[in-house]
Amino acid sequence: MRGTGRVLMVAAWGALIASAAAARTHRPEATTAATQPAAYLVLDADSGTVLAEHEAHRRWPPASMTKMMTVLIAMERVQDGSLSLDTPVHTSAWASRIGGSQVYLAAGETFPLGEMLKAIMIASANDAAVAVAEHIAGSSAAFVELMNARAKALGLADTTYQSPHGLPPGKGQTADITSAHDLAVLGRELMKFPEVMRWAGMPAAGFRNDTLQMSNTNHLVRTYPGATGLKTGYYQEAGFEVTATATRNDLRLIAVVLGVVTKPGCFAEAARLMNDAFANYRVIAAAHRAAVVSEVPVAGGTDDRVKALATGDLLLLVKRAEDRGIVVEARVPRLLQAPVSRSQPLGDVVVRRGAEELGKVTVVADRDVEATGWLSWLWNRALSGRTARSAAR
Repeated sequence: MRGTGRVLMVAAWGALIASAAAARTHRPEATTAATQPAAYLVLDADSGTVLAEHEAHRRWPPASMTKMMTVLIAMERVQDGSLSLDTPVHTSAWASRIGGSQVYLAAGETFPLGEMLKAIMIASANDAAVAVAEHIAGSSAAFVELMNARAKALGLADTTYQSPHGLPPGKGQTADITSAHDLAVLGRELMKFPEVMRWAGMPAAGFRNDTLQMSNTNHLVRTYPGATGLKTGYYQEAGFEVTATATRNDLRLIAVVLGVVTKPGCFAEAARLMNDAFANYRVIAAAHRAAVVSEVPVAGGTDDRVKALATGDLLLLVKRAEDRGIVVEARVPRLLQAPVSRSQPLGDVVVRRGAEELGKVTVVADRDVEATGWLSWLWNRALSGRTARSAAR
């Protein structure tokens, strides 16, 4: 199919300036002894590209970030229909006594699964995590088996779970273990659930008919421009930790920071790492799924044009120092002849630098356009002929 080669130069200097200004609004000092992490990793959430890392596969206790897997397993069951967010979850005596961060569930209390998961994501509630685990698998031990099976399926080779909550191990117990890399992969899975990200991004929320106010343990959702979540962790041996997510101008980041000696230092290091990534990278959003790319005129039809819709997202991660000369091109016909079918391929949106093609996505017609006049007669005759031949066979 020949296209018009309509070209839009991607020279969005205004967006670049705005993004750079935003990156400066929360820029801490360079890493110090108070902010030095045991490990970190920064990931582009859409492509999975690693933007920065240090000891990313070092095995380390995730503390309460263990609950990210607890929430993922629950949400995947909501997704497959075996549970719903309205499913009642009962609190056992064991869950009510678990200790640590909690929403003070009493034995016998019942809350909808969605409320329990919200308490886990916002308040890091250990009692809610155990109640959810017991509801899904019958016991915490059985749920841990599900956690480790899911970790294996996701390729989390550095990860072994011992609990659904991540509390420090008691005498004779073994700590949950993971890595910055594995937490980033896990965080990327959780980001697929809008409800989880809605909870993770709430600065605060009520529980038990708003008689208990939960404050998000992730301070970045209150202080960092563009922060969207995700989960914190802490106990003495693990240090202060965070899996942080943030979005600016179509660039979605995941930053995992492990083993910082102070809470402010942990958040400062996550902010520093994300600021560096936002300053050095950007995303060219050439197309979004179901978005209109262009309109194409139609001759001889009941409508005089159709909209060309992208069949998927076309997002290209580039270094800011290397983004000159990149072009977004809509390759669609100058004119279509009716009839046109809904979802009929019309061409592509292509991102290129010179002759090098960097990415493309197919575009399709948004609706049917029937032929009119003698063209309609010929089209219908052709269709009836094919139908008759098929019937004869």
